[in-house]
Amino acid sequence: MPAVGQTGGLLLVETVRATGLDRVLSAQPARWRKPFVVHDPGKITCDLAIRLALSGDCMADITALRDEPGIFGRIASDPTVSRPIKLLVA
Repeated sequence: MPAVGQTGGLLLVETVRATGLDRVLSAQPARWRKPFVVHDPGKITCDLAIRLALSGDCMADITALRDEPGIFGRIASDPTVSRPIKLLVA
């Protein structure tokens, strides 16, 4: 991810927080959340949207966010990311 992408990523993360989109997305799929889940389905959705906005073109591109935990926080593994997406599709 180029330096411009990191700056844009930080701006997107702060916009999501400032608008409350992260809280809304976390509340909506609450019924899908398993009792001992570690990664929030709403955050996973936000992470995917951010990665796509930063020129990603598939779910596996979320790996680039994992390389910047100081900006994006903890990012779920690829298998964990695919679970809520499968639920959304269903």
